[in-house]
Amino acid sequence: MTPYDLDVRAWQESWDRQQEAFMPDREHRFAAMLDAVEAVADDRPPRVLDLAGGTGSISLRALARRPDAEVTVLDLDPVLLTLAEAALAGRATVVTADLNNSGWAAALPHRDYDAVLTATALHWVDGPRLTELYREIRDVLRPGGVFVNADHMPDDAMPTLTARLGARSRARRDARYGAGAALSWPDWWARAADDPVLGPLVEKRRQIYPTGHSPEWSPPAAWHLDALRAAGFAEAGVLWRGGADAAVAALR
Repeated sequence: MTPYDLDVRAWQESWDRQQEAFMPDREHRFAAMLDAVEAVADDRPPRVLDLAGGTGSISLRALARRPDAEVTVLDLDPVLLTLAEAALAGRATVVTADLNNSGWAAALPHRDYDAVLTATALHWVDGPRLTELYREIRDVLRPGGVFVNADHMPDDAMPTLTARLGARSRARRDARYGAGAALSWPDWWARAADDPVLGPLVEKRRQIYPTGHSPEWSPPAAWHLDALRAAGFAEAGVLWRGGADAAVAALR
């Protein structure tokens, strides 16, 4: 149960502003992901897995679009899961599991999801493990279900333009930080550490991730498409692109 003195709305808003400073087109990628869910679910209430879902950003938007959706949020971070559970307020199942452990799917309430969605998360998983994880994700989808991964995925056919777009984004982001328009990633976590409710959870998080979420590995979109096809998905392609970021989608 979330302590009553934790202002969940304020922390969710703070998280969204911090993430949007890093990814100004964040809502565009979410919209593309949810369009894919609707495309495979048709008129049925979709069953959605928000993988490495953090504060439940995708889940909240999925439920805003389809209040009848059946949503599961999976993550390992105790701080973010506390915020997700409070924000979702019983409208989703929240489970704790480590994606670096091949048994993570045992924590799920279902094994026949219409969609598995993840954003800005799997770059913490190294290449060999991510290749295995893609196969495991396929196994929790129903036939015809869709997996979408949105992350930093440069286009290796345009290295010069991609580098320039990245530099432009960093300059804009630094300007926002300098003006106080949004918190940076380290500043957000420093604020959480100072909070009387979240602070102990931040310490617990440090014990789970003593060296951080290494390796922060970001191969090009083409690598992901090859890995998804090798994992047994019937189709795989780029669903959305914004600068050096992309969302790849795959159908079981």
